[in-house]
Amino acid sequence: MITRRKIRYFAEYCLFLSFVFVIRVLPVRLAFAIADAVAWIMVHLVPRKLSRYEVAKDNLKQVFTDSKSDEEIDAVIHGMWRHLFRLVCEVIQLPKFLRLENCGNYLDFSRREDCVKALLAGRPVLMLGGHFGNWEVAVNTFGMFGFPMGVVARELDNPWLHAWFRRFRESTGNQLISKSGGGTEIADTLERGGMISLLCDQDAGKSGIFVDFFGKPASTFKSIGLLALQYNALIIVGGAWRLPPKEQTSTNWVRFNLTTEEILDAKDFQGPNGLQELTQEFTSALERLILKAPEQYFWVHRRWKTPADARRKRKTSAA
Repeated sequence: MITRRKIRYFAEYCLFLSFVFVIRVLPVRLAFAIADAVAWIMVHLVPRKLSRYEVAKDNLKQVFTDSKSDEEIDAVIHGMWRHLFRLVCEVIQLPKFLRLENCGNYLDFSRREDCVKALLAGRPVLMLGGHFGNWEVAVNTFGMFGFPMGVVARELDNPWLHAWFRRFRESTGNQLISKSGGGTEIADTLERGGMISLLCDQDAGKSGIFVDFFGKPASTFKSIGLLALQYNALIIVGGAWRLPPKEQTSTNWVRFNLTTEEILDAKDFQGPNGLQELTQEFTSALERLILKAPEQYFWVHRRWKTPADARRKRKTSAA
């Protein structure tokens, strides 16, 4: 039966495909110029409530306290929107440019040997990142090099759009795992020594474990540390961030630094406070990664949404 929702979803998908076609055929510089123009509109014309300006500004003030002026914080926010719209262009253009035989033209590798050693250790691996840099480039690159992973992501409401992103993410051998109800697939993958990709920078609500994120307690999902401890997994914290123009050597696309920021071994966190310590370690590693290019982080997410005393209040009310 054809419903209004199905018609709307199909119309959204057709519009999206039209946008994809335009971005793919445009010269790179023109596509990025359009992205920069949309970012300018987002910063200067869109009402600040809709652009979540105050959320981003508050987050940045939490991080940089007095080290950045209001003007500098505004510049980071503008850079964030420019990065996000360029990221959309990069995702669409990625199959056109990035291939195994030419990856050296577009990728620098930090701690490549350490990362490969961990991947070849014959143990389960949790690949952790955040809404930093171009996470799609990072995931696709590992699949392209023969290290496929289960990519945990929220299922999109629009089934046609979800199918497009599934095809994109699985085009280099990865497997998309639904964030909702994907526990069995995650467990099976780790049980056989496979790799799972997760984002570790989202608020986990009252049920999370609180660790410091840029000096302030932030609710973080327990499941990441629990999985690592249960399966004696290695944790690799990293991401792919766009290099500044002066470090760009490719003339026809973009150059990224595929960075391994930290490698943690769950076997080193078996004490009574192991879960807390492990969660803090990978959160601190993500902090260091973000500071490499703060404008390439998604500051509009309310990372400190849940107050640190939320669990205590809940227990008190329950009693």
